[in-house]
Amino acid sequence: MATVTLKGNEIHTLGNLPTNGAKAPDFTLTKNDLSSTSLSDYKGKKVVLNIFPSIDTGTCAQSVRQFNQEAAELDNTTILCISKDLPFAQARFCGAEGIDKVETLSDFRDGNFGKAYNVEFTDGPLKSLLSRSVVVLNENGDVVYSEQVAETVDEPNYKAALEALMDA
Repeated sequence: MATVTLKGNEIHTLGNLPTNGAKAPDFTLTKNDLSSTSLSDYKGKKVVLNIFPSIDTGTCAQSVRQFNQEAAELDNTTILCISKDLPFAQARFCGAEGIDKVETLSDFRDGNFGKAYNVEFTDGPLKSLLSRSVVVLNENGDVVYSEQVAETVDEPNYKAALEALMDA
């Protein structure tokens, strides 16, 4: 179990993120068109997993905007923005915001992503949602950077994630 806070109050997740050098766990998530995708679909690309509770909160929305802006500059890189929001809400947000450089994916069907990456909240008001985290993978699917944001209302360290991506 990992401990983070939400507005200063302790809440917990299933465990710790995959460590640097580990092979990233595979997953199956739902795209906005309700089709499925898995990590193996991105083989040969660098991948940023931008994980968050809900696209309908300010900090989560900002992380999607920020990574969308950064993605325009990246070669051979895919940024996956992952939450348990329904694909309809993700598509609505991206359409309204003009977000087109990242891919939003949902863990709403079975929650296996949250379990595989240990980011599912186990208690508190966000129980069952995903903890704000960033995991960066190299072209081989190895973890080269991970951050579980200590205070859920704070944004991730974009600079550190992007630097790890450049070094991958």
